[in-house]
Amino acid sequence: MRLATITNWAYGATVALTLLSGATMILASNAQDRERSAVEQRYRLDQATEKLGDEVFALTDRARQYLDTADPTYRLLYKREAAALGSVENRIAHVGDAGANTDELDTLKEAIRWADTLRDEQRAAITAFDGGDEKKARALVFGAEYERELDRTRSMIERFQYRLDQRTEAQVAAATQAARAWKNVSEAALAVTALLFLFVLYFVFRQRVLKPVIRLSDVVNRLAAQDFAVEPLNLSQIDEIGDMAQAIQIFRENGLERQRLQDERDADRALRDLLSRMTQRMQGCDTLRDLEEIARRFIPEVVPDLAGRLYLVDAKRNAVVEACSWLAPRYSQREFAPAACWALRRGLPHRPAGAAIDVPCDHLDIQDELAFDTLCLPLSAHGETFGLLYFERKPETSDVPSTPETYLTMLAENIGLALANLRLREQLRAMAMGDALTGLANRRQLDATLEDVLADGAHAKQPVSCLMVDVDHFKRFNDSFGHDAGDAVLREVGAVLRGAVREKELAFRYGGEEFLLLLPGLDAEQAAARAEEIRERIAGLCLIHEGVTLGPVSASAGIATAPVHCPIDRLVQAADAALLRAKARGRDRVEVATVRGSRSAA
Repeated sequence: MRLATITNWAYGATVALTLLSGATMILASNAQDRERSAVEQRYRLDQATEKLGDEVFALTDRARQYLDTADPTYRLLYKREAAALGSVENRIAHVGDAGANTDELDTLKEAIRWADTLRDEQRAAITAFDGGDEKKARALVFGAEYERELDRTRSMIERFQYRLDQRTEAQVAAATQAARAWKNVSEAALAVTALLFLFVLYFVFRQRVLKPVIRLSDVVNRLAAQDFAVEPLNLSQIDEIGDMAQAIQIFRENGLERQRLQDERDADRALRDLLSRMTQRMQGCDTLRDLEEIARRFIPEVVPDLAGRLYLVDAKRNAVVEACSWLAPRYSQREFAPAACWALRRGLPHRPAGAAIDVPCDHLDIQDELAFDTLCLPLSAHGETFGLLYFERKPETSDVPSTPETYLTMLAENIGLALANLRLREQLRAMAMGDALTGLANRRQLDATLEDVLADGAHAKQPVSCLMVDVDHFKRFNDSFGHDAGDAVLREVGAVLRGAVREKELAFRYGGEEFLLLLPGLDAEQAAARAEEIRERIAGLCLIHEGVTLGPVSASAGIATAPVHCPIDRLVQAADAALLRAKARGRDRVEVATVRGSRSAA
């Protein structure tokens, strides 16, 4: 017999047994419904008879309470409840509705009629009590005859309830037995159906499922171990096993795609981490040299497929100058005018050989612009352009995946912000360390520079000279020509002093009209000659302010050299003492500090 015939017979038998078990389950459910209905009917009858029993004995309780307490409230309650009682049929109608039969209702009617016969004695007792004959009243409702009639009524109601209990218990028992019987039949049918179904499953699984599953299990295990190179089985059968084989094939393809996406995410995360580290390093830069070194080291790691250059804008020369380069770029000039780059002219990234045709920049030395893929990114921040980031693809990296332009834009933005921060830091340092009027360094810069100059001189064992200069009779210019004229005098004197030193950081405005120059490496004679030259240049100034000649300008100077004239930590004080001596001896002269052996040394 063929497998299909066996399975068809087995499926037919299974369906028949399933229908049989379903029918028995329905019958068992109906029996259970009858059982529940019997229980509910018994509960309703109990509720109805309980309420009726309370009504039968309520009037007796109200009459006795009135006789015991003489409270008119109980007499009022008695009359109200007696008036509320209707006919016997109306009072037992709800009991019939609850399911009581005719014989049971007849018994209940008789009990209620016996109870109603007691109402005459109750009224007579209340009337006698109201008339003052309490003894007669009590004899009527508390007497032996009244108690016998009351017990007779109670026993008839109890007989009615007993008959109800017997009947409802029989109904519940019959319904329970029927439900249990049909339930047993249903469970037996289900058990036979389950056994037959398991037999069919075992037979079919053994012939049609087990063998393909064993072959597929190896594929699944290798896929579970992330071995997506395994080739899944190509089963042509159209059933669940074939669907499973197809699902495994789809799972393998999805796994390959997930692996590719995971590799891309890992590469993206590594690139973002590299950009984050580069940004952190740039935030800690103090000079442009630090920034150039960071760019030269990090950019080739961020963009390994592109060579390039970092350009900075030199506003004084109106030129874009190379700051650093990486991976040997060949097509962009090291220096060019800002107008030679379309990115700087437009303030936007420029890529002439991208998806859309565009104009190449003039700073590119290429013959066929379509053969080279270049990208220019302006470095801007706070509305100001500081430089240019240039990239070009190297021919030997044509097979390397191109870095997304988004990261190149992020790189340019971070470098632009770093350049803006450096520029702002330099401006703040210049404002904090410089004198706005003369352009010389101020007293704060002197405190920071003096220690380094003296330490370098001591380390090199070279003299360090200090020149203190004071404009003679400076108050005359303010009093005669105004403070603006005095400021003009100070600016011109500052310009003379700035030209008298090798580095502008060695000329300081000490305060008011006093200036200080540090001359490292010059001895006392050389410093005196430099001071005399400065005095002559100041004396040769011809200043005109607002069309008015300010007259001659003269200056006094004091010189001290360490360690010749004084200890190295007393250099400024010694030069100041020499300046005071020059002013005391008539001004417009140069005085050199003297060496003394006493405590009054300059």
